[in-house]
Amino acid sequence: MENKYIAAIDIGTTKIACLIARVNESNKCELVGMGVSESNGVWCGQVLNISLTVKSIEEALAKAEEQAGVKVSKVSVGIAGKNIRCTQNRGFVNKDRNDSEFTAEDVEQLIKDQFKTMVHPGEEIIHVLPQDFYIDKTYPTDNPVGMTGKMMEANFHLVICKIDSTNNIKKCIERVNLETKSIVLEPLASADAVLYDDERETGVILIDIGGGTTDVAIYNNKMIIHTAVIPFGGNVITNDIKTECGILERHAESLKKQFGEAIADYADSKKLIAVPGPKGRGPKEIGVNFLAHLIQSRVEEIIDGVMYEMEISGVANKKGFGIVMTGGGSLLKNLTQLVAFKTGMDVRIGYPNEYIDENDIKNINNPMYSTAVGLLMKSLELEKAQATKEPVKQEKTTTQQDFAKAFEMQTSTIAREETKIEHREISKMLVDEFPTSKRKVKEVKEERQVKEEKPKKVKTSFFQSYILNLFDGEDNTFES
Repeated sequence: MENKYIAAIDIGTTKIACLIARVNESNKCELVGMGVSESNGVWCGQVLNISLTVKSIEEALAKAEEQAGVKVSKVSVGIAGKNIRCTQNRGFVNKDRNDSEFTAEDVEQLIKDQFKTMVHPGEEIIHVLPQDFYIDKTYPTDNPVGMTGKMMEANFHLVICKIDSTNNIKKCIERVNLETKSIVLEPLASADAVLYDDERETGVILIDIGGGTTDVAIYNNKMIIHTAVIPFGGNVITNDIKTECGILERHAESLKKQFGEAIADYADSKKLIAVPGPKGRGPKEIGVNFLAHLIQSRVEEIIDGVMYEMEISGVANKKGFGIVMTGGGSLLKNLTQLVAFKTGMDVRIGYPNEYIDENDIKNINNPMYSTAVGLLMKSLELEKAQATKEPVKQEKTTTQQDFAKAFEMQTSTIAREETKIEHREISKMLVDEFPTSKRKVKEVKEERQVKEEKPKKVKTSFFQSYILNLFDGEDNTFES
């Protein structure tokens, strides 16, 4: 059996991770190559410098291909940033008969129609996520295939992105001689890597704290109900430490990872840390408690942004919901306790080792690689869908776009008929007024002669006129 390889690249603000996996006989991912490089040219999830980003991708890709011993040609890529927004939409498919059976092709056509939804100029729809289906306005179902009826309706969650953002990512991938297989919203990829099916059913909020963004995905009843990208993450904490303490950025990042805490009350108020200063200056002493206060203030701001997304999605006060935190920022000490205190929900850390087979690459069991592992799983799903897809004769259906086209055609047909009638009336008037053929000219002359012909006057005496008016008739005996 020929080995199949899939690859994924997570283009983050602080790092770029490239993973290569082999699809085994049980259709599971077996990680064979991993490459990580420092990210340059990306800020808050958006590519701002293509040349620097390409160099970082090349470095991570070379490490992964060297470890895997294979070359890849297609990759799945993640996308995030403040240019991402989501909305809800509804669509339908109308059959010709009341006892028609809905097939997988009908569902696929309904999803394709959602990509035609009107969005703002410069935007495009990158994901259409079905939520629930209704057959003839009955109870909702998650799988309408095989059911009979006339009309199938569905609610959809649409993920919309700026076209420039996707084009910049595709351009970076093309410059490293790769083809973009798919572009996936990063919180959706992270959710596939760390969430359990039971959590999706009871209700769960995924919080992926990355270097430049905090991604949010909310699930309930096994379906996605809300997605959001908050445009700040661990980098704002590092920047605060750098600014307030007057140290270099790399030293601020090390301070956050080694001594940072999310709850200042747990920090030792007497402990001091000596940090090297800039070149030519002496070291600086920074209190652990002061460092914890800086971190807690920023973390609470991130949590407030997540709670706002919970409010607008309507799950803030629902019981049974839990929170799963992942990403590099989730490793901050005492962060889960702070989030649980602020939200009142159960909190756990999500690790991406659940859906990856055992291998020699142990570093993958880290929350900072959740998005990259999720992108691999999305790529595997795409491979399975393309392998099992077969052309099936599709029954004639009527969608929203079909109704619009039919109405437009009917309106134009009526307008043309009215125009034809009007043209015929005008043509008839013109022919009557200005005849051209000899036969028509003769007929028109005869009609005009009849109209212009006057009745002959009959000479009558006064007595005959009196008798005619008296009997209101005509008496032939009095004709002269």
